[in-house]
Amino acid sequence: MVTLMLDSTQLEVVLSVTEHALSLRKQNVIMDRSQIVKVQLTDDAWTWLRGVPDPGVYVPSAFAMGTWKSAGGKDFAIIRRRRPSVVIDLEGHEEFQRVIVTTRHGLALVRALRMDTGDELADVVDIAEAPAKKKQRGAKPRPATA
Repeated sequence: MVTLMLDSTQLEVVLSVTEHALSLRKQNVIMDRSQIVKVQLTDDAWTWLRGVPDPGVYVPSAFAMGTWKSAGGKDFAIIRRRRPSVVIDLEGHEEFQRVIVTTRHGLALVRALRMDTGDELADVVDIAEAPAKKKQRGAKPRPATA
C-alpha cells in the first residue's frame, strides 16, 4: 500500500519497491498542494480509470499500476482490488491530470488537506489524527445560552 506524505507545500505518493517495479516508475509522484483541485473518496476506483496503460501493468479486478494515457491526458494509478481509494484531480502538474490511489487513509488525506501543516514532511494519518482540541475527561458539555 502506498504511503502519502504531506507537508505545507506538497503531497508525495511514496511507492514501495514492488509498486515502483509494477508501475514502471523510478520516482515517487510529487504534486504541489496548489496543483490539487479536487480530492474525492471512492469505493470503486476502477470506474475512475481511463485510457490505457502507458507504461503500466493491468490485471483486471486485481490491480492497475502505472501511467494511464487517454484523450484527456495522463493519469497515475495504484489500484488494488475493490478497496477504498482516493481520486486527486490536478491542474498545472507537469506530468498528470489525475492521481488514483488505493488507500484506507483517504478520509485522513481529505482532512489533512483542509488543515495548515508544518514545514516538515509527515504521514497524512498522523496529521489528520492530531487532535485539534483535546477534550477533558469527565467534563460535561455546557448548555448554550441565548
